[in-house]
Amino acid sequence: MMDTSYDMLKACRSSHPDSSDENIETSYVVGDEEFLPIKESSVDLIVSCLGLHWTNDLPGAMIQCKLALKPDGLFLAAILGGETLKLELRIACTVAQMEREGGISPRVSPLAQAFSFWLQVRDAGNLLTRAGFALPGVDVDEYVVRYKSALDLIEHLRAMGETNALLQRSNILKRETAVATAAIYDSMFAAEDGTIPATFQVIYMTGWREHPSQQKAKRRGSATISFNDIQKQLGNGT
Repeated sequence: MMDTSYDMLKACRSSHPDSSDENIETSYVVGDEEFLPIKESSVDLIVSCLGLHWTNDLPGAMIQCKLALKPDGLFLAAILGGETLKLELRIACTVAQMEREGGISPRVSPLAQAFSFWLQVRDAGNLLTRAGFALPGVDVDEYVVRYKSALDLIEHLRAMGETNALLQRSNILKRETAVATAAIYDSMFAAEDGTIPATFQVIYMTGWREHPSQQKAKRRGSATISFNDIQKQLGNGT
């Protein structure tokens, strides 16, 4: 298990002291995805869970993951997509800051900012291909989490470590701005039961280190059945 934060690894290890299988060796490593401390062709599986959106060089980090895999090794990743919090929190923060401070400063980190300011689903497949993965696959889910108030959401984001990490940012969220954000959030997005929604978009990516045993696309023009014939057999319905 690897994380850039020693405190996060310590918390993870202490929260699950008895969950590790004695037959499975588990190591906790403080490391950076952009300088992956794993030997080339040394692991069968790499799983990245909601961490790659913090990298400055996302394509480079994924290339290093591919090189660290053994042939036919699997890369699995979940990354927060560009629609995360975009509709609700960002609108409320922007309006509140414009009203109270006359300008805006980011409050949550621009997700996957190295590849594009917002990582969209269409970009994920290009990333996998660019990194050299075979049999790339992409899927996406959106999760709506409900909170009692916008202030509870902000505290949750702080606990997750998902607030803004940009160097050029305002370090202090003024109380009046925070209160205004909560009020605007509530007035624009609150449900009938009084809760407020927060949308998290998760993009899932899978890719394999190339190996001769893997499926490969047929040579262009080698098809023996046309799509017209298939359509006739299946009918014209969609």
